[in-house]
Amino acid sequence: MSRNIPTINTRRLTLRAMRAEDFGRFAEIWAMPEVVTHISGKPRPKSQSWDAFLRNAGHWQITGFGQWAIEVHRQHQMAGQTGFFFGSRGLGDDFDPYPEAGWVLEPGSQGQGLGLEAVQAAHDWFDRVIAGRTVCMITPDNSGSLRIAREVGYVPLREAEFGGDAVQLLTRKGPVG
Repeated sequence: MSRNIPTINTRRLTLRAMRAEDFGRFAEIWAMPEVVTHISGKPRPKSQSWDAFLRNAGHWQITGFGQWAIEVHRQHQMAGQTGFFFGSRGLGDDFDPYPEAGWVLEPGSQGQGLGLEAVQAAHDWFDRVIAGRTVCMITPDNSGSLRIAREVGYVPLREAEFGGDAVQLLTRKGPVG
């Protein structure tokens, strides 16, 4: 099975397929303490990043959706990632069966509205091509990601615990009205 990963251009960003040469940057981003502080709190070792990098490629092949590399125009390297995946987290039937949205930006690209721009573009594509309910999981102290989630139409589903941390589960029924 072979699927083409679409390229999405916005005013300041390109969402594109991750390429083999992106792995070094991918691993670098996931090793940054300031990136993972609200995700797991633990920087990823390179081997764990490799598994996640390959899992993303496989996601596109199997489900028809996945995560894109976020590239800021004229910078020619990954600044982060956004998109959708099945996390199979064991969080229940109101969460696990639905595509989970996720986004990560390296610290130098944060605070400029780039995260919202990328996440909105990914959701616009999802609404046109896949459609349906999506979910996301955010720690309560991650105000930036909670704001982005609200902006694209997520509403609280319930609180839960994941990996020993309190998390907010959110849901989105589809396109924002």
